[in-house]
Amino acid sequence: SAFADAAVDPIDFPIAPAYAVPKILSETGLKKEDIAMWEINEAFSVVVLANIKMLDIDPQKVNINGGAVSLGHPIGMSGARIVVHMAHALRPGQYGLAGICNGGGGASAILIQKL
Repeated sequence: SAFADAAVDPIDFPIAPAYAVPKILSETGLKKEDIAMWEINEAFSVVVLANIKMLDIDPQKVNINGGAVSLGHPIGMSGARIVVHMAHALRPGQYGLAGICNGGGGASAILIQKL
């Protein structure tokens, strides 16, 4: 498990998670291909689409049961929702990586492995 933060100019907030994710991969030695599931929280569809493109990740592994646009965007709880979803959806041994914009151009990301 690992976590990372990153920040961009506030106008570029949708792409901020794409700067936190590589920090985790570098720190852990994992590759994008090692990640079974990605959760990218979004209040706007452009966020997930921009991060898929910038990170060059398989869209079939991203928000596999829907994201915030379809499931809801609970204020103050979005991060918990996406991490708990990953914890339940991953199979033992699999890695999941979640990224979320956290305001003002900042973003956080977390890597979990289901044991």
